[in-house]
Amino acid sequence: MAYRSIFDASVVQKEFEINGINSQFIPLIWKYVLQNPNCKWDEIPSLPAAAYSLLNSKFLPITSTLHSVSHSTDDVTSKLLIKLQSGAFVEAVIMRYDTRLGKYAGKQRPGGPRATLCVSSQVGCKMGCKFCATGSMGFKSNLSTGEIVEQLVHAFHISNIRNIVFMGMGEPLNNYSALVEAVRIMTKSPFQLSPKRITISTVGIVHAINKLQHDLPQLNLAVSLHAPVQDIRCQIMPAARAFPLNKLMDALHLYQKNSLQKIFIEYIMLDGVNDEELQAHQLGKLLETLEVVVNLIPFNPVGNTSQFRTSSEEKVKNFQRILREKYNIRTTVRKEMGQDINGACGQLVVSEQQKKMLASSSGLVTDIEDLHL
Repeated sequence: MAYRSIFDASVVQKEFEINGINSQFIPLIWKYVLQNPNCKWDEIPSLPAAAYSLLNSKFLPITSTLHSVSHSTDDVTSKLLIKLQSGAFVEAVIMRYDTRLGKYAGKQRPGGPRATLCVSSQVGCKMGCKFCATGSMGFKSNLSTGEIVEQLVHAFHISNIRNIVFMGMGEPLNNYSALVEAVRIMTKSPFQLSPKRITISTVGIVHAINKLQHDLPQLNLAVSLHAPVQDIRCQIMPAARAFPLNKLMDALHLYQKNSLQKIFIEYIMLDGVNDEELQAHQLGKLLETLEVVVNLIPFNPVGNTSQFRTSSEEKVKNFQRILREKYNIRTTVRKEMGQDINGACGQLVVSEQQKKMLASSSGLVTDIEDLHL
């Protein structure tokens, strides 16, 4: 029998109820495990006898192992290779920032050091985006709630995590139930992360977007749009055929009407594909009735994605200028970090050969808090 993670909340809750154990002990157990992930159950003080028996028979403090950590030469990026109980590998990426090093509106920015964790929600991905190396893996499996939360537990012992972005391996909204439960755990004791510092990225799963604002209010939504018209989207994102652009835009308008929050638009810059002035104007017109922040992403060729080329810096700047000046849309260019450890956006893939060699690569994002300013 495979043991379940103690962070598989609904399973733990059900087992506690069946065995007549007060569920108030669950957050206390989580707190102890967060601080001592390699603990034995009998090391946790003051639990009912029935709790020790149940925990020993059905649960592990942590089901995954942190196999390796790679640190980039920029000293701000760390890539975590995590081995699941099944033997599969996923990655999480820590990105560190110091807000005091920059300025906003001509003034010194407040704050200090903070860290963002990029989390995976699946092993592989079924979306098949042609510019993304993860798509070449195909879909392997969904992560359980516990396997998602355990990425945060591992990262907690490396950096003080303040932000979470679901922008790692997989399409988060295709693992909806586990995603929702994992986020709810992350916002409660002992993690107590603010919902406003958690961002979920999606290629545009319309029916799930319509549910998300109700199930996880106050979270940030990021949409991987990558093209302003349906035919280009379908060329580079096969999954777009199932989620037509007009229906996606209707869902985003409804989401914003109900949530009153900005929506983050991710747009990868592919030379000669979606980076011309025409596409900039099409994108501006598509988004001008929404309150959005557009994040232009430099393309990073890897593996089967080499059919595309990176847009020139001049094209990226011109694209940004059109969105800003003609349509008054806030637009940023994503800063890439950790490229020396294969950590640039779109490069996340764990191949069979890499599994055997116990090595991998990963995807990174700009700090989401910077986009709120």
